[in-house]
Amino acid sequence: MTVNKDELSYRPCVGVVLINDNGKIFVGERNDCPEAWQMPQGGVDEGEDPQDAAFRELFEETSVPKEAVELLACTPEWLTYDLPDSLIGKVWGGKYRGQKQLWYLFKIRGGEDCISLDVEYPEFARWKWSTPEDLIAEIVPFKKAIYTQVLGHFKDQL
Repeated sequence: MTVNKDELSYRPCVGVVLINDNGKIFVGERNDCPEAWQMPQGGVDEGEDPQDAAFRELFEETSVPKEAVELLACTPEWLTYDLPDSLIGKVWGGKYRGQKQLWYLFKIRGGEDCISLDVEYPEFARWKWSTPEDLIAEIVPFKKAIYTQVLGHFKDQL
């Protein structure tokens, strides 16, 4: 069965750019794709406020609670990306062509002791602090454009 991506919508999602005092960005290596690094992100639940979803996703993926971060900025509009053709119809129940995302810039307060990948549903195998340039070099190819766009929105704060 062939899926026409033009007939599919975008999955509502949030992303988190978590920075430390040195302007480095938290990135995690995906459990399902070694050497693929990304920032925390995930779907917005039905009726959920996107900012609340960003705090929830950050906690679910990194154990970092809302109280340990400061919200610095948010992208002014939803940003979109398409999945590669090979993944359309295979992920997210085949309902989406890609994701539309609001991105939030958070600064971690009080150190990184609260970061832990030992969570209920681990998404990351390991994590590190990264520069924007290294992050773009290490992200999966189909997300390079949106990550470049996101980091461009926040460049004055990084």
